[in-house]
Amino acid sequence: MTQKIDHRRKYYLTIDTETANSLDDPIVYDIGGAIHDKAGNVYESFSFVIYETFVMCADLMTTAYYAEKIPNYRAQLAEGSRRMVRWNTARKVIAELCEKYNVQAIIAHNARFDVRACNTTERYITSSRHRFFLPYGVPVWDTLSMAEDTICKQKTYIEWARANGYMRSANRPRATAEILYRYITNAEDFIESHTGLEDVMIEYKIFVYCCRQHKKMEKLPRGWRK
Repeated sequence: MTQKIDHRRKYYLTIDTETANSLDDPIVYDIGGAIHDKAGNVYESFSFVIYETFVMCADLMTTAYYAEKIPNYRAQLAEGSRRMVRWNTARKVIAELCEKYNVQAIIAHNARFDVRACNTTERYITSSRHRFFLPYGVPVWDTLSMAEDTICKQKTYIEWARANGYMRSANRPRATAEILYRYITNAEDFIESHTGLEDVMIEYKIFVYCCRQHKKMEKLPRGWRK
C-alpha cells in the first residue's frame, strides 16, 4: 500500500524477523516491515523471504523455531503473497524506505534480538565483508522498553495480567507482543502469527498505543547506550 508522502509528518519503520539457527546466532529467513506514523497510518509494507537462507540453506531451515510453517511459506510464495529476495535486496529496500520517508526510527519488539539477527545474517552471508545491516544513523527503538514504561505500569494491566496468568513474578507482568496486543485490543484469544509482516502489523500498533499514553518512556533497547 502506498500513500502520498506528507513531509510535515514523522515516519517510522517497524520490522520483525523470523530466524533459523540458535538464538545466540540467529539467521533471518523472513523479514517484514511497515512504514507508519504515530497516528497508526500505514504507508508502505514489505514481506521478504530470504533466498540465501530459505533455499540455499535448506538444512539450516530445519532448525527454525517455527519450521512447521515452511510449507505455508512455499504456498504463499507460489501465490505471490510473499516475495523471495536476496538478502542484499532486503537491505537496499530498507535503506531506500528510510531515505524516502526520512524515517525517524526503526522499531521492533525486543529490538535487541532483531538487530542481532540482522547483523548476524549480514556477516554470515557476506563472510563478514559487511557487518551491519540497518542504515547507519537511524535510531533503533524498542516497543518492549516502551511498553514496560507505560502499559506495564498501569494498574489495570497488572490486574488483567494477574487474572490471566501473565505474570513473571508477583508484581511484574509479562510483555510479549502477543499479550500486549491482547490487552490493547481486548482480543484475549489472539494468537501471534510469528511471521514477519503479520507480526509487524500488531507491533506497530503497540508503538502507537504507547505513544498515546503521553508518558515518559525509554525508547532504546534496555542496556543500550544513549
